[in-house]
Amino acid sequence: MPSVDLYDGAYGKYDLYSEIRLETYGEDLGQTSWVTTEESYEIPRLLELTRSSVVLELGCGSGRYGLRVAEQVGCRITGVDVNSNGIRNANELAQRNELDSLVRFEQCDISKKQAFGDGTFDAVFANDVLCHIPGRAGVVEEIFRILKPGGRFLFSDALVIGGVVSHEEIATRSSVGYYLFSPPGENERFIKAAGFRLVSVNDTTAKAAQIAGRWHDARERRKDDLIVAEGQSNFEGLQRFLSCVEKLTCERRLLRYLYLAERTTSISRQ
Repeated sequence: MPSVDLYDGAYGKYDLYSEIRLETYGEDLGQTSWVTTEESYEIPRLLELTRSSVVLELGCGSGRYGLRVAEQVGCRITGVDVNSNGIRNANELAQRNELDSLVRFEQCDISKKQAFGDGTFDAVFANDVLCHIPGRAGVVEEIFRILKPGGRFLFSDALVIGGVVSHEEIATRSSVGYYLFSPPGENERFIKAAGFRLVSVNDTTAKAAQIAGRWHDARERRKDDLIVAEGQSNFEGLQRFLSCVEKLTCERRLLRYLYLAERTTSISRQ
């Protein structure tokens, strides 16, 4: 299965996809994830953010969601992402919206040990990002290290295996980048092994399927323009990808869960 570009295009041609994001999510926050608008509004509450909170967003992409949280809550946010187009766009948006005093964005590889000191952040969140990062157990342990005692960690994973998936489906679902598929219970194991207290796990599979379908259809309605911008092959590849996501998620052969954990006051890894 040939690789397909999603993220460079979405971040490098940010304004081109604004109407598609509006039709897909109901609000344009620069999304390339399976996070519903309702879920995005819940995240600050789940993380218990206040004006004094210091927050890290892993895989910030175009930066628009982090900026929205900073604007509404008044907290300080650092966003990190490996994609240079996303970071450039995020910093431009921060300056344009005069939020660069509260929010900063940096390009970095999340799979590596971070430069942040122990107990730097009150909260860390990642929207459909950890599935792209190798060495998940180490990543979760690193997040534990940089969180303050009592700090909260929220992340979603749309690649929990719920049934039989063919090699063709795996290839299509993985065509836009590096992915990790995990069995049920594995994320809970990583969370507890790192020393976190697991607060909640919510099944958001049905909503993820709806987003995939709306995203596919919004793109299809703009087929001619998108073929000019993306090329025929890439347009068709992204449509196959979105159709595959919708089918596998509707049939619950791939599941999406939202995990919320809290850093304990001391490390007691199991």
